[in-house]
Amino acid sequence: MQAQLWDKIRNNRFEEQYAKQDLSASEAIQLLDFSVYFNIKKEPIPAELNGIIHYLTEEDILVKQDNGMYAITNMGAILFAKRLSDFPRLERKAVRVVQYKDNSRLEMLKEKVGNKGYAIGIDGLLEFIEALLPSKEIIDGAVRRKQSSYPSIALREAIANALIHQDFSVTGTGVVIEIFNNRIEITNPGIPLVDVARIIDNPPKSRNEKLASLMRRLGMCEELGTGWDKIVISCELQQLPTPNIRIYEENTKVTLFSKKDFFDLSPDDKLWSCYMHACIKYIQSEFLTNGSLRERFGLEVSSSASISRLIKDACEKKYIKKLEDTAPKHTKYVPIWA
Repeated sequence: MQAQLWDKIRNNRFEEQYAKQDLSASEAIQLLDFSVYFNIKKEPIPAELNGIIHYLTEEDILVKQDNGMYAITNMGAILFAKRLSDFPRLERKAVRVVQYKDNSRLEMLKEKVGNKGYAIGIDGLLEFIEALLPSKEIIDGAVRRKQSSYPSIALREAIANALIHQDFSVTGTGVVIEIFNNRIEITNPGIPLVDVARIIDNPPKSRNEKLASLMRRLGMCEELGTGWDKIVISCELQQLPTPNIRIYEENTKVTLFSKKDFFDLSPDDKLWSCYMHACIKYIQSEFLTNGSLRERFGLEVSSSASISRLIKDACEKKYIKKLEDTAPKHTKYVPIWA
């Protein structure tokens, strides 16, 4: 308990700690791409240096020291640094992307390590990743468009969550994105502060609240508490397996899966997808049914029996529960905690 308390205190201070200090106003803004801040907020860049400094200090990106000089906070540097390598303590927090040849780590094809602050680099990071992913052409009426093998919103939210919720006190490592033929794994230092089984409906908690708040206000991720909902819903719409979350001693790994036939899914993946479908339906004031779960997996009516077996298994293993006693094809189900 005492260790958890110290961990909380240490991490709450991370955003406010100084990444660099004793800088003049002009030296401080030379290290930051402050134009991104104003562009994202759709506000004109102040003509005078004092105007720029005013906004950046209001956001705690900069702090005026007692000696009249300025310090760049860790939050300011991690979001807006032109080069993270200018901040030695933060350099290892750059995002690393690795692409492998197949479904194992045996042969690496590409590796890229970012050197920009997250606010500056996230769009380029996503473009780089999506360029590596297979896509197909969809004809929608008279319009041709490309559909990636992974929903863009799911990819963006999963990466943004990893950036926001990482434990910066875990030294020597940052967010790692690994691309395989059949999945994308996003690993961040630190473990969630909420129960993974209640990630849909619980109020979110972050060990980096100021960082999370600024990233949301800058539109880098979804509004408070809706990120994981968007991830699950967007994957359901493309009939992909539900992303899973694995917690290790000091790390959290989120895995996004490419298209996979229902009958090729593992029993655990089927149960997790069933449970998350029930959670999403419940927060939308709807219910899981045999029909809704068939539609979620892209199955025909002929597969009703297979879905009934999955629902029965999910009930027995306490993932979901029956709402009322009716004919099986009309029965409604809710998460076990509802």
